[in-house]
Amino acid sequence: MARPSDPRTLVLHALRLKGFADDAVVAAHTGLPVATASSLLAGLADEGLVAHRDGRVVGWALTVAGRQENATALRVELHGARDDIQAAYTSFLAVNHDLLTACTDWQLRWAGAERVVNDHADPAHDAAVLARLIAIDEYIQPVCAALAAVLDRFASYGPRLAHARARVEAGDGDWFTRPLIDSYHTVWFELHEDLLSTLGIERSKEEMLS
Repeated sequence: MARPSDPRTLVLHALRLKGFADDAVVAAHTGLPVATASSLLAGLADEGLVAHRDGRVVGWALTVAGRQENATALRVELHGARDDIQAAYTSFLAVNHDLLTACTDWQLRWAGAERVVNDHADPAHDAAVLARLIAIDEYIQPVCAALAAVLDRFASYGPRLAHARARVEAGDGDWFTRPLIDSYHTVWFELHEDLLSTLGIERSKEEMLS
């Protein structure tokens, strides 16, 4: 059975992955009611683990102490699950470059010897890139399921990726790479960050470890 995460850890980790988020985004990411997320955020702020920012964009971010607290909580969660998470991470890395290349090819296409912004006027080009996305998604879904079977907080990635893929297949190309929505690339990047933070790997050192 998948191990659940403490709600406090879920809130801290949501901010670790999002970088900056308001109460509603934290609630949506964690699956907690908004009132519960807000109460936890207020308590974490009292402990100096999160800080609220006002201004044009309002929301929460981890403090240095909060980032350390989150890392400690993840190390505790990883106990007894490292081998499974490491195996999933290795499988993820096997197609990470393929996904990033597909994202680039969705945004750009060849015009003679030059690459230009993809205006999506070439259906053959888009169909070929979409076929690659579908193959990647079919590969990564069992990896996401394996992660979800170990730690419950990984359970959302498979459905979110599947939803983004379905939207692209339905003709809404924004769901391939557009930032600030749960596009395929957005969710993929978040999953990558989640694996790195869970295993305690710095992104800058990832290439040396892979």
